[in-house]
Amino acid sequence: MRLSQMLFVTLREDPAEAEIPSHKLLLRAGYIRRIAAGVYAYLPLMWRVLQKVSQIVREEMNATGAQECLLPQLQPADLWKESGRWDTYTKAEGIMFSLVDRQQREMGLGPTHEEVITAVARDMVRSYRQLPLHLYQMQTKFRDEIRPRFGLMRGREFIMKDGYSFHASEASLKQTYQDMHHAYSNMLRRCGLEFRAVEADSGAIGGSGSQEFMVLAEAGEDEILYTDDGKYAANVEKAVSLPADLVPSPFATCEKRETPGTETIEQLCQFLKCSPTTVVKNVLYQAVYDSGKTVLVLVSLRGDQEVNEVKLQNELVKLAAQYQGKTLLSLTVPDAEAQQKWASQPLPLGYIAPNLADSYIQASSAVAGKFLRFVDQTAVDLKNFVTGADETGYHVVGANWGKEFPQPDRVVDIRKARAGDRASHDSNQLLRTARGIEIGHIFQLGTKYSQAMGATYTNEQGEEQPLIMGCYGVGVSRLAQAAVEQSYDKDGIIWPVTIAPYQAIVVIPDIAKADQVEAAEKLYSELNQAGIETLLDDRNERAGVKFKDADLIGIPYRIVTGKALKDGKVEVVKRATKEAQELPLAEVLPTLKQWLTAARQ
Repeated sequence: MRLSQMLFVTLREDPAEAEIPSHKLLLRAGYIRRIAAGVYAYLPLMWRVLQKVSQIVREEMNATGAQECLLPQLQPADLWKESGRWDTYTKAEGIMFSLVDRQQREMGLGPTHEEVITAVARDMVRSYRQLPLHLYQMQTKFRDEIRPRFGLMRGREFIMKDGYSFHASEASLKQTYQDMHHAYSNMLRRCGLEFRAVEADSGAIGGSGSQEFMVLAEAGEDEILYTDDGKYAANVEKAVSLPADLVPSPFATCEKRETPGTETIEQLCQFLKCSPTTVVKNVLYQAVYDSGKTVLVLVSLRGDQEVNEVKLQNELVKLAAQYQGKTLLSLTVPDAEAQQKWASQPLPLGYIAPNLADSYIQASSAVAGKFLRFVDQTAVDLKNFVTGADETGYHVVGANWGKEFPQPDRVVDIRKARAGDRASHDSNQLLRTARGIEIGHIFQLGTKYSQAMGATYTNEQGEEQPLIMGCYGVGVSRLAQAAVEQSYDKDGIIWPVTIAPYQAIVVIPDIAKADQVEAAEKLYSELNQAGIETLLDDRNERAGVKFKDADLIGIPYRIVTGKALKDGKVEVVKRATKEAQELPLAEVLPTLKQWLTAARQ
């Protein structure tokens, strides 16, 4: 392709809307253009990158025996109501673009396709002889993000590969799950990316287990905790660890003490001269279920720990049926205004005890009349601990479960693992932290959707059983931007060879010089004929502009028909290293072939 004939406009300054390097560079280099918040046009260079990523994804999926299809983007609400996720996606997470057609039927633009594919399987799969079955698609998805940001990283419209498998046994599901782990690892390696596979929370998708594939980058929205031995890696939302060792309590007997001005754990421990590991802190949350019921949640955990709100949400979803609901719409720490709606009297904030009286809750049909109490395992193990006295300016010291405070009924893991914690699998290993961009996510769904939607098959004994499902997603457009976030310098993008829009660019420094033009045209033709995708910068621009643009757009190899032509040579520059050398014209093609072969290995 000739740049003089291409839709190609670069910017010298960073656009005001762009926050992270990859977003800035894709806009500056003319790969994408913003149409609306979270909505971008993929321009010719970007489309070539996306096609290459898609082809790698397609090849790896096909190699596993998965079959490509295409599912509708417009989905009836009835299917989502069958699975129980309509309210989750339209109210709780609120990311579903929903609409009403002319027949007043509710519809949604697909943020994901579990319901649709389950409906297909329900209609078409009858017997165990048809299983296992694995279908996938590559398609535009729509999610009404509250805060679209970072370009293609968190947009409202994006390209995704999602796949779904159906099985007659858990063993079959686990085999496909492992196949997907291998395929996804291959995809990312072939795209030239440094990544880590980590344990993950399943979120609104659900299922018994899941794994995220994280491209390592400082701008990543996710925190990863891992060990140096390579035996553990998890998203911080899912991670577990061993807490720091307990410091023995200095209090041998239980008593109530005045502790003015100690609303924080730090202030309290300074005042009492004790360790945070001897404190039971109590955090109040307000949960709202899709039934409309508000539940006040009191979480008790060790003073040096923090609540993992994702883990807490998961525990609350498990209890939804107790409150006539199916899912959780919101989870917040109630501010003064929120408290006024249900509190019968002012709360002793900062001094709350684990047994805060239910009488603090006003009688109301919309609010559960009792606190829902969770105690983290770190707090259960404490002896002679310090905690609030339910009176402002006072704490209890030397308290114990089963004596001063009731033995906890709901003991759960809801603490947040942190870098520096000891690993659960080996206490000699410490958790380390890294930032990552989630590119892929694989799930063992089990029978969550098939049972809800009546998708069954007949087994060998003639019995009707729910289909066992798996789900596997890759963000194609997100992956492309993640590659930029992982590989760039002050001059622009550095594309991995396998997904670069073009592999080489031939630059004519001065189009007024016939020898430069002739040599460039010859190389351009020879390289393309040999299967090396090559751009020709034949624009009537200054040489400096062309060199800057070549660096900015990140083509792996730059060939310059400049001063060296007098010796029958051209300058060849590797974009990744800036290494430059002069090669005879006849050696350019075999040299590039050799470099490209090595880069793909």
